[in-house]
Amino acid sequence: MNSPESKPRFLGVANSSIDLLAQSREKVRVAASSVGACVFLTFLKLLIGFVTGSLGILAEAAHSGLDSAAVVTTFFAVRISDRPADRTHQYGHGKVENLSALAEMLMLLVACGWIIYEAVGRLFVHTSSVDPSLWAFMTMAISIGMDYWRKKDLSRTARKYNSQALEADALHFSTDIWSSLVVIVGLVFVKYGELTAQETIFVRSDALAALAVAVIVSCVSVRLGTRAIQALLDSAPQGLAERIASIAAQVDKVKRVTQVRVRGVGNQIFADIRIEIPRHLSFEESHAVANQVRNAVYQQVGNADVVVHTVPSSAYEGLLERIQAIASRDHLAIHNITTHVTKGGIWVDLDLEVDPHSSFEDAHTLETNLEGQLRANLGHGADINVHIEPRAETLVKGLELNSERRARYLKRIEANRREISNTYPCEHIALHTVNGSVYVSLHLPIDNDRTIAEVHSIAEEMENRLRREFPELGRVIIHVEPHQKVITQRKD
Repeated sequence: MNSPESKPRFLGVANSSIDLLAQSREKVRVAASSVGACVFLTFLKLLIGFVTGSLGILAEAAHSGLDSAAVVTTFFAVRISDRPADRTHQYGHGKVENLSALAEMLMLLVACGWIIYEAVGRLFVHTSSVDPSLWAFMTMAISIGMDYWRKKDLSRTARKYNSQALEADALHFSTDIWSSLVVIVGLVFVKYGELTAQETIFVRSDALAALAVAVIVSCVSVRLGTRAIQALLDSAPQGLAERIASIAAQVDKVKRVTQVRVRGVGNQIFADIRIEIPRHLSFEESHAVANQVRNAVYQQVGNADVVVHTVPSSAYEGLLERIQAIASRDHLAIHNITTHVTKGGIWVDLDLEVDPHSSFEDAHTLETNLEGQLRANLGHGADINVHIEPRAETLVKGLELNSERRARYLKRIEANRREISNTYPCEHIALHTVNGSVYVSLHLPIDNDRTIAEVHSIAEEMENRLRREFPELGRVIIHVEPHQKVITQRKD
C-alpha cells in the first residue's frame, strides 16, 4: 500500500493563503441569496405585468426569470468551481464559472430577442392598453431596491475572489436597476397620456421603454459573453504577462526574462516563466532563485500558480566565473585562479584538485581535458597553466599542541600582530598538528574603514610573518573582520 506521502497531489495553488472552505461558503451564500431575490421579483413582476398589461413590466419579468435561471446556474457553478484539482482536472474546476457566465449571456440574449420582437409589434403593428397603476410603480421601486442590494453584495464578493460568474450576476442586477428606471419613465409617460387624454400617443412609451431595456441588456450580455469566451480560450489577462515579467526581472541573479505565459482558470492565475541566470550557479542556487521569483509573483499577483524554468547563460559572466563554470561541468574542483592579459593574449594559472589515490596518468588526462575546454571557450590563443595537487582527505586526524608550545605560538602571534598597523588583538586562535605540520586559524580584527585591497594586504603580511618565524607551519587561515570601535563618553 502506498504511503500518503507517495501519492500524487493535485493542487491548484501551491502556496495559497486563502481559506478555500470559507471562500466557497461565502460565494455559495451570496449566490443562494441571489436566487431567492430573483424568484421573488420574477413572480411579482409577472403578476403586476399581467394585471396592468405593461409590456415594460413583462419584459422585466422575463429578464428576472432568466436572471433566476442564471443565478441558479451560478449557484451550482461556484460550488463546483471551488473543488480542488483532481486526476481528471489537474488545473482545477475554475472554468465552470466561465461556462456559467457564457450560459447566462446566451439566456439573456434570447430574452432580449423576444422583448424586441414584441416591442416592435406594439410600435408598428398593434397597440395594447397599459394600466399605469400605483402597483406598477411600487413593483418597479421594490425591484430597484432589491437589485441594488444584490448588486452591492455580489460585486464585493466577485472582487474579493475574482469570480467571473458572480461578476456576471452583479452586472445583471446593475442592468436591472437601469432597465427598471427606464420602465418607470415609460409608465410615467403612459400615465401622462391618460391624464391628458392622449393615450394613443403615449401608450407606445411602454413599448419604447421595453425596447430600451432589451438594448441595454443585449450590450452588457455581449460584453460579458466575450470575456467568458476569452477565458475559455485561455486568453491572457491584459497586461498581466508584462507585469509578471517586470516582477521576475527585479529578483536578484535573474539576468533576463525570456518568456511569460499566463492564463486564467476561474479565479486563479497560472503562469509559466522562463528566466536566464548565470550558468556558474549551482543547482541549489538556481532552485533558490526560482523560488524567489515564484514567491515574488505570488505576493504581488495573489492567487497564482507559478512554474519557473531556469536557463543557464554565459552572456552575463566575467572571466573568472566562466572558468569556474567550465570546470564545474565535469565536477572539477579548482582554486587559486589568476589571470592576466599581455600582447600575446590571455594567461590563466590555476590549481586543479584531484583524488590523491588516482594515478599520475589519470590526473594528467583530467588536466589536459580541462586545458582543452578552457582554450576552446577562451580562444585558442589563451595560455593555460594547470597545477595538479592532491585533494585533501575529508577527515584528517589532528592533535592539540601541548600547553608550553601553544603558549610560545600565542606569544609570537601577538608580537607579530602588534607590528602591523590598523590591527587589534587576535581572537579565536586554534593550533593543531596535522601530519607533522602545524595548522593555525585565527580571527584578525582590522579597522573597518580600510578598503578590501588594504585588508587583503594586511592578512597576507600577517601570514608571511608567521611562516618566516615558523617554517613548520602547514595551513594558515586568517579570518579578517571589522573592528568595532567602542566610544565612551566621560560624565562630568
